[in-house]
Amino acid sequence: MPIKIPDSLPATAVLESENIFVMTEYRAMHQDIRPLDVLILNLMPTKIITEIQLLRKLSNTPLQVQVEFLQTASYRPRHVDANHLETFYTTFDQVKERNFDGMIITGAPLDFIEFEDVDYWKELCEIMEWTKTHVHSTMHICWGAFAGLYYHYGIRKYSRDTKLFGVFPHTMEKRTSPLFRGMDDVFYAPHSRATVFHDEDIRKVPKLEVMAVSEQAGISIIKTQDSRQFFMTCHPEYDADTLAKEYYRDVEKGLAIAIPEHYFPEDDPSKEPIVSWRSTGQLIFSNWLNYYVYQSTPYDLQKAPLEECSR
Repeated sequence: MPIKIPDSLPATAVLESENIFVMTEYRAMHQDIRPLDVLILNLMPTKIITEIQLLRKLSNTPLQVQVEFLQTASYRPRHVDANHLETFYTTFDQVKERNFDGMIITGAPLDFIEFEDVDYWKELCEIMEWTKTHVHSTMHICWGAFAGLYYHYGIRKYSRDTKLFGVFPHTMEKRTSPLFRGMDDVFYAPHSRATVFHDEDIRKVPKLEVMAVSEQAGISIIKTQDSRQFFMTCHPEYDADTLAKEYYRDVEKGLAIAIPEHYFPEDDPSKEPIVSWRSTGQLIFSNWLNYYVYQSTPYDLQKAPLEECSR
């Protein structure tokens, strides 16, 4: 089944060229199926790249998914085409009276800024509070995960001595979870961050459940006991060249940047990276959509109360 997106979204052509089943708005209107309504708060400066990465992961399921993109009203990015935002993005005031099956809050390049000093922090807090009553299940990614854990549970972030940069092995603490169905006992996922939380701060919160850990990266996937909130400090949605682009960008700027670990063959940046996380990303997002959104969300989002999905 396809992912439903606006007819003229730039990601459409890219996804179709990859043989991903994309359904335009016109075709979807003629089907008697209620798609899952998924809202994506895209905080990344590279809007289109992030759109494509997430749409890839949401597309390969038997479900029809209608995606809407959300931007902050209190801060407008300077390096994004204003026409793109005007055409494909909405603001919180335009959606806050609606309910959604799922939501994704992306990362942002804000490691070294305190949460309260972020330009749109007040608005983000309002959105995160709203998800508790208007979104069936919310996925927070990287900086979005740190922000969510801080806002909802008071868990602080700390600066690392060195940046965590590379692709690292992870193991599951709850192998029977539907989130990990179809996955190997050890899975790989990229990380790119200069912050960390203390693992004990997570484990002492009764409402939080540790799902996956990494020896190098620490606790990497967390969810609430009721499965209404997920937090991932890793980036299973990344493209093959995402870390490479970040590495070369910093090298060109003359910044001190280490070669991403377990990424380039023989740690040689002249060689093409080997992707070891593609299936991981696909399964995590597909399983989240299927088991934690589709299987328990009410059919009539606007009338039925949001239910818990404890798995």
